[in-house]
Amino acid sequence: MKFKQMLFTAAAVSVLVSCGVESKKDQKQEVKQEVKEESKFNHEVEQFADIKVLRYQIPGFEELTLKEKELVYYLTQAGLAGRDIMWDQNYRHNLEIRAALEKINNEYKGDSASNDFKNFTTYLKRVWFSNGIHHHYSNDKIKPTFSKEYLIGLLKDTNTTLSTEALDVIFNDKDAKKVNKKAGVDNVLASAINFYGPDITSKDVEAFYKTAYKGPEKQPIEAGLNSKLVRENGKLVEKVWKSCGMYGKAIDTIIFWLEKAQDVAENEKQGIALGLLIEYYKTGSLDVWDKYCIAWATSTEGNIDWINGFIEVYNDPKGYRGSYETVVQIKDFDMSKKMKVLSENVQWFEDNAPLLPAHKKKNVVGVSYKTVNVAGEAGDASPSTPIGVNLPNNNWIRQEHGSKSVSLGNIIGAYNSAGGSGRLKEFAHDDEEIALELEYGKLADKLHTALHEVIGHASGKINEGVGQPKETLKNYASTMEEGRADLVGLYYLMDPKLQELGLVSDWEKVGKAAYDGYIRNGLMTQLIRINLGDDIEEDHMVNRQWVSAWSFEQGKKDNVIEQVTKEGKTYFVVNDYMKLREIFGRLLKEAQRIKSEGDFEAAKALVEGYGVKVNQDIHKEVKQRNEKFPDAAYSGFVNPVLVPVTDANGTITDIKVTQPKTFEEQMKFYARNHSFLPVKN
Repeated sequence: MKFKQMLFTAAAVSVLVSCGVESKKDQKQEVKQEVKEESKFNHEVEQFADIKVLRYQIPGFEELTLKEKELVYYLTQAGLAGRDIMWDQNYRHNLEIRAALEKINNEYKGDSASNDFKNFTTYLKRVWFSNGIHHHYSNDKIKPTFSKEYLIGLLKDTNTTLSTEALDVIFNDKDAKKVNKKAGVDNVLASAINFYGPDITSKDVEAFYKTAYKGPEKQPIEAGLNSKLVRENGKLVEKVWKSCGMYGKAIDTIIFWLEKAQDVAENEKQGIALGLLIEYYKTGSLDVWDKYCIAWATSTEGNIDWINGFIEVYNDPKGYRGSYETVVQIKDFDMSKKMKVLSENVQWFEDNAPLLPAHKKKNVVGVSYKTVNVAGEAGDASPSTPIGVNLPNNNWIRQEHGSKSVSLGNIIGAYNSAGGSGRLKEFAHDDEEIALELEYGKLADKLHTALHEVIGHASGKINEGVGQPKETLKNYASTMEEGRADLVGLYYLMDPKLQELGLVSDWEKVGKAAYDGYIRNGLMTQLIRINLGDDIEEDHMVNRQWVSAWSFEQGKKDNVIEQVTKEGKTYFVVNDYMKLREIFGRLLKEAQRIKSEGDFEAAKALVEGYGVKVNQDIHKEVKQRNEKFPDAAYSGFVNPVLVPVTDANGTITDIKVTQPKTFEEQMKFYARNHSFLPVKN
């Protein structure tokens, strides 16, 4: 599970403050030093359309041994080898369109200063950022601001070919949504995602997986995770993503780099895990994938870790197929030590959660939590990246063998360093709310990420005999899970236990900042991300609204959250934080019941009733109030480039970190060095 960046945290300094560990004097000295170091590094690369591109550093890389640096390098190369897979997964014409646009960009000799060509380059950058022609967050097809005739002229001028269907789809209304999870439509047919053949329906998918192999009893595999479902000779079959199968050329390159990584593994457990990952890519076996996930989840020693595979199922309207993703990580020793306390106390949180007793785990197993620094990302994690991850996703593995939760420390730091407080002052109701956010907001966000990942996704259990959420809750499974994990975090953010554990110096103020920020974002500020008149569709945005809107409605009688108009502007003000905590607790109890019992109708009522539809008057106001802020609504990253240094014999003697100067520079580099699939599959 991923935890996406929350909007509009105010950036005052670049560090996330942790209390109760060092003396205040030592803490201030550490903050000053980190701020000084961060100030020398320019995080901002460029901005276009609704996107800001940033860069990040890799703290601790120079302290690694040569063997550890090699491991990081090989893992990042393995990740980039599968980059094309994500493009093809997102849409069947993406690779062909990308190749054509890149050729035009490289070879056009005409007037590059014209408005039309500037609009063309902006469109190309948007497509690069989204790994395809559909917006990375809204799932809407990106609309060019130049004409079809102009593009045809560019194709002719550069002797570039593009099929008629691919050319037309850039401009027409076909395949308008990458992922469509709306009620009342066939979600598979209405989605452009390339996980299913063109004639496959939602009923076909459900029927196929009713009889498909599901793994050993009580140890179900993630059926459908690594394949495309198509119809061949009238029969439904899976085209498995593996060596000598679909995406085989890219996967063979992934395997090549993983084998080199296995040779320099830090310890035996790491080597075993990498060996199983290689076997999985060779065979496509989801039984092997489960063995790998167990080996990976229980391999907790070493300074280097990774995420690699077909993992998150948000892009599948039916919740089966995993998008290709990699993240390579270096342990942040200081922050991991401070946050280890959460995983050590996970059973206390489970025992004290406001859940029905039957839905609580008696023994929460092996949740490991670390703050890490990212060394490289690819696929679904890049350029738009999560800030926290909890894996593996298979419920029985999490229950029996545990999971790993990580907070991406340098990514969070880069986001904060590039931020600003303008929107906060616009949408916060008063000086007290602003002051709380500025002083405690970053810490509150960090703790919410940790609680969401470590406690939230590990919490609760499914009733005996009830299927997996993707089977029972269907298109609502992802947003229900993210909302449930959010609620766990929200419930405990207003708990003195955090202060008792030494994680905060003032639990009440941290909790207030967290509640203010969540409600402000869930009911207002996240609306800048969608077009006026549109419904909310992205799972994380949907969950933030249904959590906030349901809580607002439940508290109306006691005026727990008040809608206030001041100087013609709307605000949502939390008047009673402890009553709001009780409301969050009731909603958490219900969200867990829905998951535990597989109550599809209750999930549908909650999501459709509170999470999808937008108050159009408020939406219009939010968009108007946001017009004065130049910052883009979305941010993402270029990745540092790791460059091997070799001696006369070709032996690696060091790995150097370089930074791309522009977004375009990195995309051209990737096109030259990390393209392994044909433009038409």
